[in-house]
Amino acid sequence: MGTRERRLKILQLSPKDEEDHLSWIVYILECADKTLYTGITKNLQRRLQAHEKGKGAKYTRGRGPFSLLYTETHPTMGQALQREAQIKQFDPRSKRDLSSSNTQR
Repeated sequence: MGTRERRLKILQLSPKDEEDHLSWIVYILECADKTLYTGITKNLQRRLQAHEKGKGAKYTRGRGPFSLLYTETHPTMGQALQREAQIKQFDPRSKRDLSSSNTQR
């Protein structure tokens, strides 16, 4: 295998490796009963599908369908967890105000 082939092989990422390079996403869902759920993920589409199938967070089971109200990205899991904890302390009105101010940060 020549240098060029080795270089190309190194640059090819598996789906797992690609996911490892994604930012962490903090998100707010509105459940069918109008309650709000805040969570984090690296793959928002997969996480939303899990919520819809009842395999997401325990809180969201049986509360679908869901509306995605808000997302913001963070470079590390630690930062995303800190922001999630901060948002979870907000009252529902503040969470809705946050979601109406910006749908993606």
